[in-house]
Amino acid sequence: MIRQPLTPVQWVICAIAAIGFAFDIYEILMLPLIVGSALRELTGATPGSAEFNYWVGLLFWLPAMAGGIFGLIGGYLTDRFGRRRVLVWSILLYAFSACAAGYTTSIEWLLFFRCTTFIGVCVEFVAAVAWLAELFPDPKRREAVLGYTQAFSSIGGVVVTVAWGLAVTYGDSLPAIHGGHAAWRYTLISGVIPALPLIIVRPFLPESPIWREKKSAGTLQRPSIAEIFKPRFRKTTLVTALMFACSYGAAFGALQHAPRIVPGLAEVEALPDVQQQQTVSVVQGFQETGGLAGRFALAFFAVRILARRPLLRMFQVPGLLIIPLVFFSSAREGLELLKWGIFAAGFFTVAQFSFWGNYLPRMYPVHLRGTGEAFAANVGGRMVGTSAALLTAQLSNVMPGGTPSEQLAYAAATVALLTYAVGFTASFWLPEPKSEALPE
Repeated sequence: MIRQPLTPVQWVICAIAAIGFAFDIYEILMLPLIVGSALRELTGATPGSAEFNYWVGLLFWLPAMAGGIFGLIGGYLTDRFGRRRVLVWSILLYAFSACAAGYTTSIEWLLFFRCTTFIGVCVEFVAAVAWLAELFPDPKRREAVLGYTQAFSSIGGVVVTVAWGLAVTYGDSLPAIHGGHAAWRYTLISGVIPALPLIIVRPFLPESPIWREKKSAGTLQRPSIAEIFKPRFRKTTLVTALMFACSYGAAFGALQHAPRIVPGLAEVEALPDVQQQQTVSVVQGFQETGGLAGRFALAFFAVRILARRPLLRMFQVPGLLIIPLVFFSSAREGLELLKWGIFAAGFFTVAQFSFWGNYLPRMYPVHLRGTGEAFAANVGGRMVGTSAALLTAQLSNVMPGGTPSEQLAYAAATVALLTYAVGFTASFWLPEPKSEALPE
């Protein structure tokens, strides 16, 4: 069967979805880069202190909790009021919240705007995945579109690393904010970028045809959070939420702490502050490049491997073996090992996020698609999984090691081992989709 090429409107749809996915991760991965500088300015706390670790934990965890709660509501609204409408408003919310965060003068306001940013990110992912899945009914094209547009999430990670590096290097030439030229403020403000093309193209974006047709015909059932726990969907709901939590737990409990490990490495610690931050950007770039490669690998294999469990285990098993070792060794072996190890960690961990974007639309019918995705992604991933960041921060207070950086590396390794082991075990109960077509 010869597939028709994408129409101009379909290309625009893919472009907007890719921008949305890219800036989802752009917004999330800002925090590991800016948290140290922001905390020193807003609280005066020193890295490694109990107060510093307390606020780090809150800034990683509370926004994720808020995003999880409102993201679940957003999934319900996606099924109730349409994919396009919720998608657009979620992108606008997180873009302008990120911009406002750059002008905060207290740690409490920074925490508030990180919460509203996360809410927009959590809702956008669910709405975009449901929207794309239903706009491309051909199974192989759908898998390809979902896989490759989600790959732009990691491009967002690369771009935010570059943006941080530019802000560190050239921030003094930018307009002053509150009398200073703090790189963390400029990086946050750059999050407004995805709102700009969206304002222009919004009138041309179509609604999901299957959702619109059912809504117009009066056959669209009312979404219900309770329904995803009925016997037909219960196993899928619980297992995917647990495994999504493990995917996020590895990322937030290990990978996102790497920027705080780097300045404490022996060959980095003696460098001037600007060079330390530039080195952090380099390491973060290795991680995001690895994640980008992993997402493209997942997109490539998603249309060639029909069974979902073997596809996921291609990334779980190597990650289980490699990633804890990377963090256990990095504090002692130094920068070079960490750079290449974090590339592998990004490859095997970040690819799993694309897996869930391809898998979940095939497990729920139209009236529950957003709700089911939202529970797995937001309650499992964002609320439960991201709490691993708090766990790592607190574990670092009691871990052995001669420096805070070494203690943090050991804590990250422990959490990575735990989350990967639980996720791999849970994969034995992961249901296989009944067909390649989306359930209606």
